[in-house]
Amino acid sequence: MRFNVTVDRDEDGAWIVECPSIPGCVSQGQTKEEALENIKDAIAACLQVRAERGLPLTIETHQVERVSVPSS
Repeated sequence: MRFNVTVDRDEDGAWIVECPSIPGCVSQGQTKEEALENIKDAIAACLQVRAERGLPLTIETHQVERVSVPSS
């Protein structure tokens, strides 16, 4: 299975990775590569817990496009 993830840095410089299609599925690392590896384990664990609880494995996500930026 393939999942989209978001990657961001916090104020301390740690990399935070989140899987939007699995609620609460977040991981981190000191490098971007480490964070991306860590999210794989987090995804597996989250999917297992959701399956054990009889929850849908993922929630529906969509991409939307915003063409213009509102003026201030």
